[in-house]
Amino acid sequence: MNDHAVLPDLAPLRDWFSSYCDSFRTSDLELQRNFDLKEEHTRNVCRNASLIAHGMGPRFEMLAEVAALCHDLGRFPQFRDYHTFKDSESLNHAHLSAQVVKQHRLLDFLPEVERASIEVAVRMHNAFQVPEGLPALTADLLRLLRDADKLDIWRVFAEYFNAPEAERASGAGLGFPDLPGCSAEPLAAVAAGRMVQLSALKNLNDFKLLQVSWIYDINFPATLRLIRQRSVLERFAAMLPQDREVLDVLAQVGRYLEGRLGESAN
Repeated sequence: MNDHAVLPDLAPLRDWFSSYCDSFRTSDLELQRNFDLKEEHTRNVCRNASLIAHGMGPRFEMLAEVAALCHDLGRFPQFRDYHTFKDSESLNHAHLSAQVVKQHRLLDFLPEVERASIEVAVRMHNAFQVPEGLPALTADLLRLLRDADKLDIWRVFAEYFNAPEAERASGAGLGFPDLPGCSAEPLAAVAAGRMVQLSALKNLNDFKLLQVSWIYDINFPATLRLIRQRSVLERFAAMLPQDREVLDVLAQVGRYLEGRLGESAN
């Protein structure tokens, strides 16, 4: 990648995104709250991507922002048409985002290799794991996008949970019931150092555990530092039941995080 080439101006793409968000504007406050949630989320993921990519070269930093700006375009038609952000009850929002990118020819200003890398990163950012055998640029963009996305989903969820019910964006909790306790399967997965599968969730506390387990799937040292700076684990600990089993798995994730931070400092 030639970092000395003139970088394209992203102002037209940023302007297009603002117009795209405006095109979904509605007088239905419930719908609009969810569209606003995704617009703010996208802008924050762009900021997170820039923070993580800092120092990795101007060209890569630019591509990281483009991927972040495009990653959730499918969320807008998804919520308009299905009134949910739950892919299993609607469609795969990442695949839809990649379709929107192609339909509007948003990446035509980039060379083919970079365009293809961003399209794959957008389409796969919500996959359970990063697939093997991707080209280096594609894998790096995908890993960075997943990190930047998680950082802001943690913020969205903490704000959702701490907001009065009347002010919550309904889609953020994915419709899970707010019941006491955590289920055995998500607890066992976190205890084993594995990410929790969405299919194992039975309630909102399980969804919180799933998000805690994402710390096992972080790729960049800069992201690990931001997790600590933003007190992500502490915020989730305050939202979870104070059972011994829950406290034990949270302590384990905390040790894992500190271990990774220690390794990256050496």
